[in-house]
Amino acid sequence: MSAFAVAERTADAAPDASARSGGLSASLFAAARTGPQRTALRDSGDRVAWCGRPPITWTYAAAAEIVGRLARGIGAWRLPAGSRVGLWFSGGAESALAHLAVEAAGHLPCPMPALWDADQLSAGIASAGLVAVLTEGRRGARRPAEDLARAAMGHFGLRYLAAFGPGIPDGVISLDAMALERGIVEPVASLGLVTFAAGDPARPVYRSAAALAAAIEAHLDTLPVTADERILTLLPAHDLRGLVTGLGAALAVGASLETVIPFDEAGFRAGLMRPVPTRLVVPSLIEAALAAMPLPWTVRALNVIHRAPARAIVSAAPESPGARRLDSLVFDEDVVLTRPGGRDLAATLAHPDRAPLPRALLDLAILDPGDGLEGPLVYRGLACATAALPRGGIPELEVEAWRDSGCRPILSDGVVTGVETA
Repeated sequence: MSAFAVAERTADAAPDASARSGGLSASLFAAARTGPQRTALRDSGDRVAWCGRPPITWTYAAAAEIVGRLARGIGAWRLPAGSRVGLWFSGGAESALAHLAVEAAGHLPCPMPALWDADQLSAGIASAGLVAVLTEGRRGARRPAEDLARAAMGHFGLRYLAAFGPGIPDGVISLDAMALERGIVEPVASLGLVTFAAGDPARPVYRSAAALAAAIEAHLDTLPVTADERILTLLPAHDLRGLVTGLGAALAVGASLETVIPFDEAGFRAGLMRPVPTRLVVPSLIEAALAAMPLPWTVRALNVIHRAPARAIVSAAPESPGARRLDSLVFDEDVVLTRPGGRDLAATLAHPDRAPLPRALLDLAILDPGDGLEGPLVYRGLACATAALPRGGIPELEVEAWRDSGCRPILSDGVVTGVETA
């Protein structure tokens, strides 16, 4: 395909800015209208062994249809608008469909880490004030729907439980059956979402739809994804880093999202070799192993995700030929700071005033405490606007106020090598 044809398809498939500001589900429906047969969601790996379900490739049209049906079913629960609905998934296409359906129904999606145990699950339900939770029947050796049913006995405010897949106990609504019912609803304007700071069930954090859209736009400012690409990610979408670099980035431009969750080397290698222009998103923990694996020519960009505090943000591994390098530093549930490579990220942290950041969305500075000391990094802007979730209602977000990251640059011979707790 010629470069002109790719550009033309990109322009046709990408949702416009007004759709992106309406939330992730609005972006999905907009892309379904302009590029209905493009691939939206796909799972890699042995899903049958993991959850007892075959892998499905979802086009934008099919994904929008199912999200609309699920949103209609969730709407029949007669919950007040803006209710807090938990999402307890390991990741993948069904996790994305559930998130989008909850948002489209006018509620607040609250994704929760799949690794939570029973006590953490119960604590998260209580602290976020969840009135419903969507999950899955099987997750490897675990049975999340059964765990959820047991947890619900201790939470009288938890009114609805629903799950995809086999092995769903009595009292849990089948999302598969809901998806088969005819009739859809168009998405309402998104109210935002709730995630959990540091994966702590006692620390729910609210982010508006506009703030999430700004975080995605700031991430894509460094190197935009094109609609002919897929994002192949090893990160679940239960936190800011997974949502921004994965589902959010894909839906913003009408690209496809393919997930390798859980990680298995055979599934990853098979998915990697698919002949599709690819942006590969990986956590920094596997970077050393990835360096020993030659990336195929289809990988246009490698996005390595670091979590602050991070001791080393500049890789010693040589860059893969043909693949652009991106490094993202994530400050909890506040910020995804993406730069074109670890050295550029280090330079940005050393001299944020000189960095070409999208300052209308995200501004960064180093606080000067005086006495020649190196102060903590601070940030402000819509892309990092969050607030602790109160018991009831939606909090106001401070956009212009500087916020302390809790970290400061690590200097070695005058060069920033990472960030540490301040």
